[in-house]
Amino acid sequence: MKFKNSVFAVLLIISGGSFSTGKVVAQNSDAQFTVTKIAEVSADDIWTILREMDDIDQYSAGIAKVTWVGNKGVGGQRTCTAPQGQGFFKESIVQFDDNARTYSYALLEGVPVKGMVNSFKVVDLGYNKSMIVWTSQYDVFMTNPQMSEEQFAGFIHSSLNEMIANVITAAKKI
Repeated sequence: MKFKNSVFAVLLIISGGSFSTGKVVAQNSDAQFTVTKIAEVSADDIWTILREMDDIDQYSAGIAKVTWVGNKGVGGQRTCTAPQGQGFFKESIVQFDDNARTYSYALLEGVPVKGMVNSFKVVDLGYNKSMIVWTSQYDVFMTNPQMSEEQFAGFIHSSLNEMIANVITAAKKI
């Protein structure tokens, strides 16, 4: 029965179903990339890790250093530097909701796309389980000699999967 209820909750959330408390949508239907993982750890523990914003270098091999400017939350900015200083990207927090366990950030510099926004949401599935949904969307890929759009897609998927796996591992230690 517990499994059946959890599956029903996931399907309802993903399909954009509504509850008496309002509409719950876990995925962005306009996203070019979506990575979804079910974790055997509470949503609160996952959110405790993700909401920090200035320590993502602990969860990604592609980030060696994070520099934070401004308040944590909407308007705050971080610059993420690659290992051995081989580049950087700058992000700005554009949406943050502690109660809904979600935030979105726009990539301002350092990626071969225009208008890129990444979002994630942590959904409580009950029974000490949660679902992490990370989406990325962008307006235009800019042709460049460093990588093709297909290579960029592979990089995004690999990066998101690595970060989610590392966040889940860290959350299990809380």
